[in-house]
Amino acid sequence: MATTRIAFPLALAGLAALTISACASKPKPTYPTGGTGQTTTAPPMPGPGSGTSTAPMPGTVGQSNLPGTNQDFVVNIGDRVYFGFDSYDVRDEATSILDAQAGWLRRYPAVSVRIEGNTDELGTREYNLALGARRANAVRDYLVARGVTADRIATVSFGKEQPVDPGTGEESEQRNRNARTAIVGGAR
Repeated sequence: MATTRIAFPLALAGLAALTISACASKPKPTYPTGGTGQTTTAPPMPGPGSGTSTAPMPGTVGQSNLPGTNQDFVVNIGDRVYFGFDSYDVRDEATSILDAQAGWLRRYPAVSVRIEGNTDELGTREYNLALGARRANAVRDYLVARGVTADRIATVSFGKEQPVDPGTGEESEQRNRNARTAIVGGAR
């Protein structure tokens, strides 16, 4: 009888511990689960003159980023491509993002976008506005060549006026040499 008095409470305590551990939440993943386009940290950029760029990691489609929404575009496709110093040539590494953008835009023909050209802080305001416009036009031309109708695409240059990374130095400058595709209408 004494053994039963001790064993029963121990069994109940063990059962309670098992129940609590079964209800515990799973640990958060340690791998990247997607970007937001306006990422808190810009994608890592290569060293000067390497001619490469890195795109944000594509995420998974969840309830908050349904197909055809702005969030779907930003998270699953990518809204930004990067350029070299003093260049508006579309890099080979940017073509996968732009091809995905073109495919997404063909799939959702009601969506209209604005390509925003940006530059680093080097150079005059006027020079950077012109360079930003060339970058935006290069992206527009790329998308049009892949079947997106030109009347759905507007362009604007922000030059150095709206930096992604307000810091100084080469890494900040590299992040600011970009063109962003912003959805302005027609998304879910």
